[in-house]
Formats: sequence, C-alpha cells, structure tokens
Amino acid sequence: MNTPTTLVWFRQDLRLSDNPALSAAAQLGHKVLPFYIHEEGVGRPRGAASSWWLHHSLSSLSKDLSETYGTGLSIAKGKAADLIPQICQQLGITHVFWNRQYDEAGIRRDTDLKSRLKDQGISVESFNGSLLHEPWEVLTQTGQPFKVFTPFWNTLRSKSLRPLLPRPKNLRLKTLDPSMPIDHLGLLPTIPWDTGMRDTWKIGETTAHKALNHFLESGIHGYKESRNRPDLDCTSRLSPFLHVGELSPVQVWHQAARAAEHGEAPVTDVNHFLSELAWREFSYGLLFTHPDLHWVPLRPEFENFPTRDSAPDLVRWQQGQTGYPIVDAGMRQLWTTGWMHNRVRMIVASFLIKDLLLPWQQGEAWFWDTLVDADPANNAASWQWVAGCGADAAPYFRIFNPILQGEKFDPKGDYVRTWIPELKNVPTTHIHKPWTHPHPPKNYPLPMIDHKVARTRALDAYKQMRDAFP
Repeated sequence: MNTPTTLVWFRQDLRLSDNPALSAAAQLGHKVLPFYIHEEGVGRPRGAASSWWLHHSLSSLSKDLSETYGTGLSIAKGKAADLIPQICQQLGITHVFWNRQYDEAGIRRDTDLKSRLKDQGISVESFNGSLLHEPWEVLTQTGQPFKVFTPFWNTLRSKSLRPLLPRPKNLRLKTLDPSMPIDHLGLLPTIPWDTGMRDTWKIGETTAHKALNHFLESGIHGYKESRNRPDLDCTSRLSPFLHVGELSPVQVWHQAARAAEHGEAPVTDVNHFLSELAWREFSYGLLFTHPDLHWVPLRPEFENFPTRDSAPDLVRWQQGQTGYPIVDAGMRQLWTTGWMHNRVRMIVASFLIKDLLLPWQQGEAWFWDTLVDADPANNAASWQWVAGCGADAAPYFRIFNPILQGEKFDPKGDYVRTWIPELKNVPTTHIHKPWTHPHPPKNYPLPMIDHKVARTRALDAYKQMRDAFP
C-alpha cells in the first residue's frame, strides 16, 4: 500500500522552523511534497526588489530542504486554483496544508481552492504562520477592529502566544516531476540593477536567525533612543526576512522576550522593539478589513485632497535629486540597497506628500517596487499614516522639516555623506543645507522648493479639503 502524501504549499513562509503547515504535515507521518507556485494575475504583482529577494529566498529554501531531507523544493508557474487540484489527482495526494495570507485576492483564491479540494475528497487545512495572532482575534471589547494603536498594543500584549514549533525531523519528501527551475520564474532583473542589493544582503532562514541573534546581542541596547538615527547601526533590519517568512514574528517575539527575561537585553528597549513588531500586526488588521489599503484612504475626505500632478517632480524625488540632503540620501539608499531607515522613510514620505503635494499613492507604489521588504500591509499603512489619512495617523499639519530632521537625527552628517558623495567635503554646519555654504557644491542641486513656502501651501490645501468636507 502506498504511503499517503501531503502537499505543503509554501507562500510567505519560506522557512523550515516554526512553520505551522509543515509541522502539521510532519505529524501525520505522510510523505511531504514541498511546493511553491509562482502565480501571476492573482492580487497585486510583486515589485522588482521584492522579486529579487524572493528568487534568492526560494533558492536558499530549496537548498536547505535538499541538505536536510534529501530533496529540494518543487516549483511550478501558473494558477494555484488549477495546478494544485491537478497535481493532487495525478499524485494521489490526500492532504493539502498551507499558511494563511490576508489580502483580499489571496483569501478569495484560498477559499475557493479549499472548497474545490474538499469536493475531491482531499483534506485541507490552513494555519497562521505569518502573524502573532489572527486579525479577527485582536478586537475591541465590542468586537470591532482597532483603529488606534495604543489600545491595540495593550490588548495584543495581554494575549498568550503559541509556543515555537521545531524544525521537523526525518521528513520523507516527494518531488514533482518535472519541477520548474527557479531561474525560469523570471524574478531577477533584466538589467544589472541589483549589484548594491547583492553587496548588502545575505538571504535565507539561517541568515535571518544570525541577523536576529546579532541584533539582540548588540543592536537592541539603546534601541528606544537610537533607532531614529540613520547614521548608527541601531535597527534590526529584520523586515525583509519577516516579509518572505524566513523568520516568523512568533520566533522574533519569543527570542526578544527571553533576552529581556534573562537580563541579556534591556527591558525598555525590548518592549519598544516588540511594539514595532506590533505595528506590523496592526497594519495587517487594517489590510484585512480594508483590502484597498494601498490606494484608498481610510479617511474618505482625503479622496478629494487637492494634490498636484508633476512627473518631473516625482522623478527628482525618486532619483534623490531634491536638493534636501536627508531626503536624497534616503532615496539613494533605497535605490542601491532596496532598504531605507525607518525614520528616513517618514521624512521622504512627508516631503513627497506635503512639500511636493504629490499623491501618497505614487510614493507607496515606488516603495512597493524598490523595497526588498515591500509588505502589502506595512507599506500602505505607513504611507497613509504620514499622509494623515490612515488609522491612528499623524495629524496632517505635522510636516517634517527636512533640514531640522537631518540636523537632529544625522547630527554629524555621516548618513548623508555615505549616500551623497557630492557632499563629502561640506562642513557639518552646512551639511543639511549645503546651499548656504559660501562655496556650495556645484554638482549637487539647489532645493527644488522652499520648505517654508511648501509648508504653507500644504496647510492651505488641507484647509481647502476641510472646508469642503467639514
């Protein structure tokens, strides 16, 4: 009699440890078909930087599977709704397991597929492998989703967390024949754009755990105060690993909490770090209840905000040629490495939305394409936060002054000089306003707009919107 086979469908969970779907399959004692499908036409297409990371993450996972269990990841390209039922029928698969996704298109696809497989007599189960708790588990006392972060955070931290799941032992794997080579998925750029990313990142589950360990051993000390300093190495940089699921948030939470409990990391810094992890959860709750989060403002009056349309201004912002050093340094860091410091993300977003008066959706779309951690919930929710149109958002009139922000958070100009070599010889007293130097650099642009003028224009636009929609 043939041993039954369970298909484990990998998605945003490219790891072997603390993987609920894989652990459940291992407990059955069946053979396991580890399977990844590159889908097109379902949901929002991945951006270029995120696709680049995915390519290398899939390669790492397949290698890890092969070295641990003797067989790599099986890969196909197409629609899961068609491929999985066909493969189940061809191979006599009895069970299909996956970890849940929370975007509207993904939920609809999974619901339909689950129904179709059950009609074929196949057992189907889905699990939470991407969040600390399901969006429908963290609610107000009246059973509604939270719209303010602080009470959400207080509720979240009061809930017990599931235990960690170990990497399965002695899995017997099955392979799909033929399986598509990862190189055939078309995830890598067609131009040599990724050199800086290759120099910046190492990818995979093992690297993710090394990054977490390094942060908890050194970077987290002073995190609460230093995390806003882009000139210092004081952030975790775990977001890309969480994005593709090389780390689970449960792993991060347990390990950080344990470090605080054992006196290996300051409690205040750990709590602040965990609150940042909770913002990710908060954002997923918003995505779950507002599927168009990347396009439609949560506050409906902002749909009629009087923005400008200027392709040249957008390009100058994208290329880091605004004339404001802290803004340009951030945009150049993004283009080179696929990542940007979080404080600088807020500064560049404020500049686009309020100084240039361009739609926040244009900035969100650029980040979606160029960030290796382009998360569907975090990215959109963060842009709405800066724009003042999201949940628990910053008030619109909080307009970052790019000069003062630079002087406060990059006091010596080290961050700016790293990413703008044109300014390497500008004294610190002028580094964030180089046009005021007696001999300003000739190869760096003047500010494309006066911040004071831009601030007044932005507040006038906000008043115009409020007058129309009191």
